[in-house]
Amino acid sequence: MKITRIELTPVSTPLVKPFLMPGTRITHIHSVLLKIYTDTGHVGFGDSGDTSTWYRGETQDSMMAMIGDHIAPRSLLGQDPLSIEKIVGEMDTFVRDNNQAKALVDFALHDLKGKVAGMPVYQLLGGKTADASVQGWVASAGPAEQIAAEAQHALAQGYSLIKIKSKGSVEEDVRNVATLREAIGDDVRLVVDVNGFWNYDQALTALRKLDKFDMYCIEQPLPHWDIEGLARLRQRVGTPIFADESAQELHHLKEIIDRRAADGLFIKMQKAGGLLKAQRWLTLARLADLPVMSGCMIGSGLEASPSAHLMIANQWASQFTHENLGPMIINSQFENEQQPITQDIAANVPLFKDGKLYPNEGPGYGIELNEQFIADNRTPGKSVKTVAAEPAAVLV
Repeated sequence: MKITRIELTPVSTPLVKPFLMPGTRITHIHSVLLKIYTDTGHVGFGDSGDTSTWYRGETQDSMMAMIGDHIAPRSLLGQDPLSIEKIVGEMDTFVRDNNQAKALVDFALHDLKGKVAGMPVYQLLGGKTADASVQGWVASAGPAEQIAAEAQHALAQGYSLIKIKSKGSVEEDVRNVATLREAIGDDVRLVVDVNGFWNYDQALTALRKLDKFDMYCIEQPLPHWDIEGLARLRQRVGTPIFADESAQELHHLKEIIDRRAADGLFIKMQKAGGLLKAQRWLTLARLADLPVMSGCMIGSGLEASPSAHLMIANQWASQFTHENLGPMIINSQFENEQQPITQDIAANVPLFKDGKLYPNEGPGYGIELNEQFIADNRTPGKSVKTVAAEPAAVLV
């Protein structure tokens, strides 16, 4: 079996209502859909999820150029798509950083391999250790009363943890947490995600005020590069500190572990570089006995699928609560059993029910594409990019 061509489609999925973060108002998810074709007729799918210049530093254009101009001709075309370890190793050798682009390739390869084997991806990853992954709810930034109302509704729908985004102001964040804690009670796990926007002084001041609210954790209170600062901060506050932006490659995890800089870790498949590398990532977390939460880049049912499969297959990860909520955030809903989703790259979005995420059961990710939606929402001004293998020479 050989890869004969790849196809990259830029898709801009509109959100039913904007999702707000510090300095960011998300109205569309600008992602890349990758299809990998083989000479046997098998096709693997992957969706990058949202792109971000400040989180991953990658865009639709950069991913399409990196995969189309470099990764595909060097490491994909003409290669055996089942040799995922080899392909990932070549990407890491010849392409520095660009983990979201690498993850997109890894996603499509795993989907293809599952289709060839006739089994769900979670079986390739070791089989089920749980039927579904428990999910926490991530609230959009906004007025405290609005956040509290959204959190109460999410809890009523079965979500077991609430995360809010920092507003960037220490005083406002403290007021929001106080209002939310009063609304949801003392027993609900509560997380504040700073996305690395505080400096050390702001973080120390804020956390000393927030300690009394008994939060589950504070996520990435300092810039991604300041692992030493996380270690110092952790010694001076009571609230557990989880690393997200700081915890990317294995050497970052080793430094966090060696410096005792975090009480837990956030993983995203795109940050880790795909499913294969995410399994290595989770092994280090297990070794250090650090809890793990899996987030998302906000994306379609296809984007949510790699994490959905891994979080029920990996025994360590399956114990914890995750936040793989892309289709829910895009469509401004809390479940899709009673409210089926039709406006999505996936024609059959995985099931979100009672605060849990159930991966599809078909071969690969079990995802069928909604080709009409994809065509209708192709990013304006951008084209589909196809790269094919050169035809074999014919001897005469």
